[in-house]
Amino acid sequence: MTLDGIGIAGCGRMGGPMLSALRAAGFDALGFDVRAYENFGDLRPHLVALPAFRAHLKTLVTVVRDIAQTDDVLFGAQNLVETAPDLRTVIVSSTLSPRYVADLRARIPEHITLIDAPMSGAAIAAEEARLSFMLGGTASELDRHQPLFDAMGAHFHRMGAYGAGMQAKVLNNLLAASNTAMTRMVLDWADHSGIDETALLNLIHTSSGQNWFASGFETIEFTRDGWEPDNTIGILTKDVASALDAAPIGADTTLPETIQAAIRALKPRA
Repeated sequence: MTLDGIGIAGCGRMGGPMLSALRAAGFDALGFDVRAYENFGDLRPHLVALPAFRAHLKTLVTVVRDIAQTDDVLFGAQNLVETAPDLRTVIVSSTLSPRYVADLRARIPEHITLIDAPMSGAAIAAEEARLSFMLGGTASELDRHQPLFDAMGAHFHRMGAYGAGMQAKVLNNLLAASNTAMTRMVLDWADHSGIDETALLNLIHTSSGQNWFASGFETIEFTRDGWEPDNTIGILTKDVASALDAAPIGADTTLPETIQAAIRALKPRA
């Protein structure tokens, strides 16, 4: 079956490059965003108003910020589940609570396929079409939609049935949050000791402290940011909350809660 009628809902830091990658690969992809399109640059010709987006839509990829925005896209302000007449597949690529994602199956009609496909790699990987996708769904549906993921990414991890991709993603992001908090603390302590930042990052990259955040410090766009509600550092606290929401009953959550607090306390790094 031909994959057409593809729509990206949420065309910001991640969704915008994903839309560009799909179009570069020859897919009939359009985008929708609630923000004014004047500020979207080269992407603007491929963004359409809501009525045109609904009419175009067969495969929806949601890349909005959080549960509230996802609810708006699917059931609320945009209500695409009920108002897009040809919608047949919803691919959830935002990082959300695994419990929320699992519950979507009961809220969305059975004739609409659900795939969870959260991604990792930050904006730089989205811009270079080398995202890592954590996929949940049936083998046949993942096979059918694999060309879309191939256009946007370089690494594909099939984690199991629908919902397993999101569970894997929040666990992965819990590690990413811990690396972020600790790497920033280590760099601050190094400043007080007079150790050169570049020299220390080079050491970390080739030794036991190696992690994605430290190794990508010069290319990951949020490495020097402080916490703000709407930036990527702020999103990390949301991602830790998503992991905590799916914690096993009785689990000791002291460490992830401490990491969340440390992320929230980050100040910009010069």
